[in-house]
Amino acid sequence: MLFMVIEHFGTNTEAIRARFKSRGRLMPEGVVYHGSWIDAESARCFQVMESATRERLDEWIAAWSDLVRFEVVPVRTSGEFWAEREQSA
Repeated sequence: MLFMVIEHFGTNTEAIRARFKSRGRLMPEGVVYHGSWIDAESARCFQVMESATRERLDEWIAAWSDLVRFEVVPVRTSGEFWAEREQSA
């Protein structure tokens, strides 16, 4: 499953940077990072993540939830969406 993860940084950017530099992304086995983008205000990070289950993703979120507020949206590619539409037509 693909997930759009929106991290809301608040004022913790230095603490977030320090943890990332010292401990890395802290992702559990089975969670795949595909890419990320930071908004123009440096307040949010948008990440595409992949995991077989939401529970595995929640393990990663738990490692950061003291510094970051998370919003998680299950997503699919536009190709998958349109292929499903074609099959049901």
